[in-house]
Amino acid sequence: MQTILAAARQAAQLCQLVQERYLVATTKSAGGRSEPVTIADYGSQAILCRALQAQYPDDAVIAEESGAQFMQLVSAEQRGTVRRLLAQVLGQPVSEGELTGWLDFGAERSAARTWVIDPIDGTKGFLARRHYVIACGLLREGRLAAGIIAAPGYGGGAGALFYTAAGAAWRAPLAGGAGSQVRVSQRADAADFVAAQSYERAHASKSRMARARDYAGLGAAQVVELDSMEKYALVACGDADVYLRLPRRGSGYTHKIWDHAAGAALVMAAGGMVTDLDGSPLDFSRGDTLPNAGMVVSNGRHHARLVDAVQRVLAE
Repeated sequence: MQTILAAARQAAQLCQLVQERYLVATTKSAGGRSEPVTIADYGSQAILCRALQAQYPDDAVIAEESGAQFMQLVSAEQRGTVRRLLAQVLGQPVSEGELTGWLDFGAERSAARTWVIDPIDGTKGFLARRHYVIACGLLREGRLAAGIIAAPGYGGGAGALFYTAAGAAWRAPLAGGAGSQVRVSQRADAADFVAAQSYERAHASKSRMARARDYAGLGAAQVVELDSMEKYALVACGDADVYLRLPRRGSGYTHKIWDHAAGAALVMAAGGMVTDLDGSPLDFSRGDTLPNAGMVVSNGRHHARLVDAVQRVLAE
């Protein structure tokens, strides 16, 4: 995994360069919705897929962006900017053909190993200079096997690289250096709990999640709001104890696997629990979408109570 960890660090470096110099967005259509996309999304995905192509040339990839989308949405001037940034980070010239080839590596392919990439998870947070992550998960025969999350905003901006290895979860400085093992918190007292939830109101129902915590006896928990899969990382390393994602009433939102694969793998490797709203496992075996309605993520101490509380809220 060292090659992929190095690529995640390079992708984070490119994203930070874009934030400093070229922070603009275009709009793409995704699942009938309009969503922002930046040149950092394409550059980050290209770096990760380049590393995968070199290390695992026969593996499959499910990723959020594509070469065709890049050529359609991004102007010639911006495409040149992405190439220059990639050359700066990778230390070699990059052609447009190489770039689009990396973006599409492993797509439309079936393999025992499938990598799941979100080049920037939390694009709105990225644009607003809040939190975002670069995420790469691994599926073996449709089951979660590994996860990597590069979180530039973690720790007040120092950044961290979270990853799974040898059946455990680890955290290392984003700038480089050895990792140390992390585990979910051992907190059991509800009064000491920290709950993570999405910053954006459109992503989940904050009122429903608050009621679920109340019903579970966790109403006094401190609530931390931030964008992206960094919420999973907080649970994995013990900075938070629970993360709920409950749909808004009448929502037809379909979850994409790249928004959850790396984070779920990290939490479970750290000893935590990740389930659907009814307590069943998340199902990553159905292409790029999850059939699950939402997520209950925790250190495991009150997970069954949280699931019961969520079901009570959904029944109201």
